[in-house]
Amino acid sequence: MIAQRKLIEQDQRFPPFSLSRLLKSVFAPKRGEAVTILIDLDDPHEIENMAFLKNPDLSIQRHAYEVFYRGLQNGVAEELNLTGGEMFAYKITGGSNLDLPDLAVAIDGKELSLERDIYPEYDIILCISTYSATAPLTAFAKKYGFRGATLHGLNSIILATGLSVDYEDVSRTAEKLRLGLTKADWVEIDFSFDERNFTLHLDLGRQEAQKSHGLCRGGPDVANLPAGEVYFVPTSASGQFPLKFEDGTVALMTVKSGTIVMSELLRGNPDTVEAHKRKLQTDPVTGELGELGFGTQRLPFSGKDIQDEKVLGTVHVATGRSDHLGGHLTPEKFKNKLNATHDDILFAPRKTPEINVSQVRMFRDGQTKVLIENFEPALYVKNLIATD
Repeated sequence: MIAQRKLIEQDQRFPPFSLSRLLKSVFAPKRGEAVTILIDLDDPHEIENMAFLKNPDLSIQRHAYEVFYRGLQNGVAEELNLTGGEMFAYKITGGSNLDLPDLAVAIDGKELSLERDIYPEYDIILCISTYSATAPLTAFAKKYGFRGATLHGLNSIILATGLSVDYEDVSRTAEKLRLGLTKADWVEIDFSFDERNFTLHLDLGRQEAQKSHGLCRGGPDVANLPAGEVYFVPTSASGQFPLKFEDGTVALMTVKSGTIVMSELLRGNPDTVEAHKRKLQTDPVTGELGELGFGTQRLPFSGKDIQDEKVLGTVHVATGRSDHLGGHLTPEKFKNKLNATHDDILFAPRKTPEINVSQVRMFRDGQTKVLIENFEPALYVKNLIATD
């Protein structure tokens, strides 16, 4: 990790992190706009007098305090003519994109309501948390009119690289790739694992491709940072793909009509696969494929999907909640509200070294174009990004 940090310091693409530059780049804030920070804690009352800083395990929340909160308090808010700069805590949700609890606690210990006291009162909300809050915050942004950014899993590598780039450049690159993929009929991903080969076919229905590009300057919206992604909400899917669980277990997922219908152990703990099977059986929409995404940036591996899924040459699919991406799967469609997560399944050399993506190809306008081969962008993608 130390050697990686030294390489990052020598890479001219990544100037030293600047909170002022990031906020100007992402939001282009207007004079007098109010900004605030949200963090998640097991006990949100531990924000009182910054008691959570005594816990060395809370590195994400420490970055929120040291880099963002203190940065705003020590001149950045004044430089950008912003008001506010407060920080509040809510109870950790326990899953990606689960709905947020309404209780928020201020630094002085006062209990507040996110919907009554915070969402309507701030123009820019930065959520720096353990689990992604993009889906619920996007819904609240549309309701209350704020702009925001979610930065879950924040670490020092992300600060030094994915949050230090020029987001004008990120946006331009993402748009080049988006234009080259939009209105595709389908995408197929070929996987190999232990000398076995599998293919996942995703129907896209010639939909307009979308991009996560980091610019959040207009109406109500929430940026997912670091950004740099082109994505679709599949209309259906079929085939098979290997899935690596957090404990290292690898299982084969069989997909029919856009939903995972069967899990088969390939390597690891059978109990992990059985638990996944029970979840699919009791709450079938948890297996619905709600996203297909492609990274657009050249970034170092950070160990956090929030950045690593934005790396050019990687591909990811996601199961579960999809309303924040324009899909139909909302929390009320899950039998158990704790299952209403949006779970990214990232395929990348450092994340899934056991699983190779031998090829990704797209069918569009009557032609098949190869997009990725062995986690490297194919010539078609390289040419798209290289165009002026």
